[in-house]
Amino acid sequence: MLLVFDDCLLDPDRRELSRASTPVAIAPKVFDLLLYLAEHRERVVSRDDLIGAVWGGRIVSESTLASHINAVRKAVGDDGHQQRVIRTVARKGFRFIADLREAGSAEGTGAPGAGFAATPASPPTLPDKPSIAVLPFVNLSGDPEQDYLADGVVEDIIAALSQYRWLFVVARNSSFTYKGRAVDVKQAGRELGVRYVLEGSWRKADNRVRITGQLIDATTGAHHWAGRFEGVLGDIFALQDQITETVVGAIAPQLERAEIERARHKPTENLGAYDYYLRGMAWLHRGTREAIDHALPLFLKAIEHDPDFASAYAMAAWCHCWRKINGWMTDRPRELAEGVLLARRAVELGKDDAVALTRCGHVLGHLAQDLPGGIALLDKALMLNPNLAAAWFLGAFLKLLHGETEEAVEHFTHAMRLSPLDPELYKMEAGMAAAHLFMGHFDTAASWAERALRELPSLLLAAATLAASHAHAGRSAEAQRALDHLRQLDPALRLANVAEWLPIQRSENLATLIEGLRRAGLPT
Repeated sequence: MLLVFDDCLLDPDRRELSRASTPVAIAPKVFDLLLYLAEHRERVVSRDDLIGAVWGGRIVSESTLASHINAVRKAVGDDGHQQRVIRTVARKGFRFIADLREAGSAEGTGAPGAGFAATPASPPTLPDKPSIAVLPFVNLSGDPEQDYLADGVVEDIIAALSQYRWLFVVARNSSFTYKGRAVDVKQAGRELGVRYVLEGSWRKADNRVRITGQLIDATTGAHHWAGRFEGVLGDIFALQDQITETVVGAIAPQLERAEIERARHKPTENLGAYDYYLRGMAWLHRGTREAIDHALPLFLKAIEHDPDFASAYAMAAWCHCWRKINGWMTDRPRELAEGVLLARRAVELGKDDAVALTRCGHVLGHLAQDLPGGIALLDKALMLNPNLAAAWFLGAFLKLLHGETEEAVEHFTHAMRLSPLDPELYKMEAGMAAAHLFMGHFDTAASWAERALRELPSLLLAAATLAASHAHAGRSAEAQRALDHLRQLDPALRLANVAEWLPIQRSENLATLIEGLRRAGLPT
């Protein structure tokens, strides 16, 4: 039976939600939560009821439940102020309050939603933001019983990509109308109204599985990425999680790069907020002082075009943060205040925007020296999008400053595994260098610092870590060369202001850095 309310149609059998006849991308647990509330609309549903039904009774935090309720409301066009569909009943739970009626199945003649997955009469226009459809993977194993495994991987990839707010993702049931068909990627892109298509194949032999995939620009046929993943069938859910993480971690940066390149070639008179944002990102990834000087005005231009663009505020704030980290501020009090103001505005606008929360958490940790608050924002970003590499490595930096060195190393490692070709990889390498310095692994620290400096010679943290590591290891000549480079980058840096430059909370870690720089020859 179909469930119809407001302008929404919920299909429990197909696990499909549409609003105003348009497919809505919705994560599996968010769908389960909505369906449970709708099916038990005659009563208030407690938090324990929801956790038992949707999470199988596992321990779930209040913030996780709240974020899923917010996601349900967003999917159906509701919010916490209006509460037209989902009402919060104080200290009791939640209740589905919209008028709801049941209708026949989508296959029935004249049923609401009939023909929902059919090819539209006229192709939809491309959305303003990047758009993608993940087509069903072709099962090459020769065993139809393996279809459910391949389909499960695709469903997980769709759900994971849907967590990127800057990306329009076609719902599973629209993509799956192409299952079992010979697909022309350009035609599928036109019919689904997307610029990019991810297609792939699934092959199983004995207990091994091989997944291949390729990301294609459906408007031109150009290939942007191709990859392969192999694993052993054991815990199928763990395997699906690994595949999803690998694929999404690889293609999300590729999509951003493709969009940045497209924005660079767009006529200036036709630029919108998102185009300015993408042009800013292209400069930001370069990381140099000159690049940040180009990036900041572009993010401010994006804000001018769209005053509610949370990620643009966040990236503008992060430009100020990066200037502080590298000693490039010219009016420190003003720039610190401006960076904090931009970050707090971004948090207000982007409470469910993982990208905005990621950058703002890092900014507030550095510029406002609110490490616990910054870590909390980054933890929330990871809850919203566990495949966002930036959230892993920027969260690692804050954990490193807070004194959680071993956990920081784990986060940096995970970020590099998620996005091994990331344009900000040099920042992860610099973080690994500092972490190993604090742990007394001076040779490893020096190696990581040298890798970071090869990518960005002006990276102050890597230069300081290299000088301190060589000095602690007794390599005086190498330490002197590294210190000379450090002092060229920031002639004002002294032992007395290291703690002001980096808000390192663990006293022994700060002492390790300062002592290494003292041995290298940095003046007091």
